[in-house]
Amino acid sequence: MNLCFNGFGENVLTFEADSTLETAGVFVKFTSDGKVAPCAQGDKICGYAVSVRAGYAAVQLKGYVCAAKEGDLDFGWQGVSAGGKGKIAADANGTQVLVVSADADTVGFIL
Repeated sequence: MNLCFNGFGENVLTFEADSTLETAGVFVKFTSDGKVAPCAQGDKICGYAVSVRAGYAAVQLKGYVCAAKEGDLDFGWQGVSAGGKGKIAADANGTQVLVVSADADTVGFIL
């Protein structure tokens, strides 16, 4: 792909990290008031952890994300949820995202 969508409409907020959230680069879900944890397979995502440090997580809630994918995802508006091993997967009942790029292993979408 000859285009770059990085930085588009990025919106990152800091949340308290659940004790199971140890690394960045994973999809997260809300677990309680102001706290996030890593998504399990099939969970509806709320965002993408871009940083985790000292019990807090910087979570991207809006903007362009490029992530590993599981299965096929069509271009355009798609429902997605957490797939296995930190990947993203198609899910008609999941979070609605705008898929703008894809190859065999990754997908780029707007949260």
